[in-house]
Amino acid sequence: MSSSHGHHAFHLVDMSPWPLTGSISAMMLTTGLVKWFHQFNMNLLLLSFIAIILTMIQWWRDITREGTYLGLHTSVVMKGLRWGMILFIASEILFFFSFFWAFFHSSLSPAVEIGMCWPPAGIQPFNPFQIPLLNTTILLSSGATVTWAHHAILESNHSQAIQSLALTVILGIYFTMLQAFEYMEASFTIADSVYGATFFVATGFHGLHVIVGTTFLAVCWYRLYKCHFSSNHHFGFEAAAWYWHFVDVVWLFLYIFIYWWGG
Repeated sequence: MSSSHGHHAFHLVDMSPWPLTGSISAMMLTTGLVKWFHQFNMNLLLLSFIAIILTMIQWWRDITREGTYLGLHTSVVMKGLRWGMILFIASEILFFFSFFWAFFHSSLSPAVEIGMCWPPAGIQPFNPFQIPLLNTTILLSSGATVTWAHHAILESNHSQAIQSLALTVILGIYFTMLQAFEYMEASFTIADSVYGATFFVATGFHGLHVIVGTTFLAVCWYRLYKCHFSSNHHFGFEAAAWYWHFVDVVWLFLYIFIYWWGG
């Protein structure tokens, strides 16, 4: 059914191939990971990344067209999008809650197999006052710059919004680079007891969320540059800002409990 009837405020989406290509790409990704782990062959994994990126670009293009040029994102549709983003972030909170549960379960009552101490015997944890503290400063600063961008959009200050959002993206990239350097310098691996497993899974998934959030904000920067946002119609940016603040808060918990208290 076409979405351009105009008889109601709802948006009935047109037929789209992107959910199908996204599902196929996700199946290729999981299969490619298994093939990489067991056969050390990354061909299918790289192909899945290309398919996912192409699906994302074209799906986002269609949504941008619907909201910006076709006028399909009415106030009713925007309310639904807001609730969708809120529920998505709530599911992400529960996702990270499981990692913290595993960490506290192992750290508050260390098993005899790891020497009944935390960190386990033989593990040299990171100094929380070196790269982790710098990364904390970077993420908190990026939270300030994305808020600055939001206020600039509300005040229709296009140049300040462009500058502050670009600074946020740069800080996100800088955080990712520092975390990659930290991983390369680590004295333990994901295979080194439950400490290594919980540390790299929790911080690694957070790092993945930072990459996703940085991409989200970079797309918003491009849309802002193309004047897609106005002071009363900019939910695409708002969703990205909510996601980025969520990433900031998760990192604070990671820093306090895993880097500082857990180390």
